[in-house]
Amino acid sequence: MRAKRFVKTLLCTAAMGLLLTGCGKEESKTDAKTEAKSEVKTEAGTEAKTEAATEGATEQKTDADIKAPEGYHLVWNDEFDGDKLSDADWNYETHEVGWVNHELQEYVASDQYAYVKDGELVIQPTKEVDESGKAHYTSGRVNTQNKHDIKYGWIEARLKVPEGKGFLPAFWMMPQDESYYGQWPKCGEIDIMEVLGNSTTMNYGTLHYGEPHKQNQGSYTLSSGTFADDYHVFALEWQPGVMRWYVDGQMYFETNDWFTAVEGEEEKAYPAPFNQPFHVILNVAVGGDWPGDPDDSTPFDERGSMRVDYVRMFQMDSYDENVTKPVHEVSFKEADETGNFVSNSDFSEAEDLNDDENWKFLQLNDGKGSAEIKDGEIIIKTENFGTEEYSIQLVQPGMPMMNGKTYKFSFDAYAEEDRQMKAAVTAPNVDWIRYFPDTSVDLGSDWQNYSFTFEMKEKDDDAGRVEFNMGKQNSTGTIHIKNVRLELAE
Repeated sequence: MRAKRFVKTLLCTAAMGLLLTGCGKEESKTDAKTEAKSEVKTEAGTEAKTEAATEGATEQKTDADIKAPEGYHLVWNDEFDGDKLSDADWNYETHEVGWVNHELQEYVASDQYAYVKDGELVIQPTKEVDESGKAHYTSGRVNTQNKHDIKYGWIEARLKVPEGKGFLPAFWMMPQDESYYGQWPKCGEIDIMEVLGNSTTMNYGTLHYGEPHKQNQGSYTLSSGTFADDYHVFALEWQPGVMRWYVDGQMYFETNDWFTAVEGEEEKAYPAPFNQPFHVILNVAVGGDWPGDPDDSTPFDERGSMRVDYVRMFQMDSYDENVTKPVHEVSFKEADETGNFVSNSDFSEAEDLNDDENWKFLQLNDGKGSAEIKDGEIIIKTENFGTEEYSIQLVQPGMPMMNGKTYKFSFDAYAEEDRQMKAAVTAPNVDWIRYFPDTSVDLGSDWQNYSFTFEMKEKDDDAGRVEFNMGKQNSTGTIHIKNVRLELAE
């Protein structure tokens, strides 16, 4: 929860990045932007081994009633069947306003903001307005540090998220000893569930690590309903050298490639930093870099609460930590016969703009619009330009960015009313750095060619991304784009 773009989108691609804690208080959260940096699946994933979600809180269970995933055994659970949060199991956290990510809430150790009711843990953000009209936000954040920590296992929670602009509920994990490998992100972070309050059909699962900071992220989109309408089970399967994320028993993301190091030193032995005990954290953030600020429509009653039916930890029956770090071989995409790295650059193919092949159209952070490929161009209509530049976004990943090379990035565009958009070439897998910086272009009513040359000065990256950002430009004017090219300059 410290650094999200966040995706970030496939995030972005948030994330877009974008976090709430830390090994220290480093505020290096990236913008939650768009698309996830790794494989993303929807509801047709691998079956998990636990119960699916059903409406409402589950009936009271004993440990014998809880079925462990195959190869695991139950080591701790809280079904929240008592009348208060157990201090033998949970710690209240306190943090001031703006502690990380420019968030607006204060975390207070009080059962007013994190409490047990009707068989559930309720985390309730609140808003108070003083005599001068200034709003003050308070919320709850609890963790199991030094009470229930686990290394390798299956960790899951069944919960329902709040819906409302500016909310960021989270179910995630941090190390028991956050200083063992050094300040965040070197210590590692595992985000099991993050759902933006104004986009409650998509869940993000993210791994943060490294120095420099890197993140591996996947996302899961519901085909019907929202994560605020019903309870859903969010789970992490953590084994030496591999992690898998699940929603309602469907695996949607897997990763095995990470590292940690201190600047100037060799990397620690893999699978560090994810070879140490981690604890669970539950919280609802208000505002900040990724979700944006709340507005008058944001509910601070029970509709704005996160409701947790249970939290369960299952330990692996046995495991072997003698694992080998996968070798990542950079595989550069080849240019077409004209030297262009962009696929379907002339929009001759009316491709699916929702999948992860070639072009993808994204709507995030209150952005609402549509995109259509027609007659050799893409036409992007905007109903609501949203709160972020990436709220309306067209992207194509897989761009081969080679150190020391000079590139030419060009395209033709016009708008049906005078307006601006921003173009960039970015690094979803490398903390969302910019190989070609976000550059504003003025669009008029006639086709115009835009051309830029830049030198790639960073390490080789086979997963760069072309971006067109059309949100937060104070215009809903329709944009037309064609002839997009990214090529090596002569």
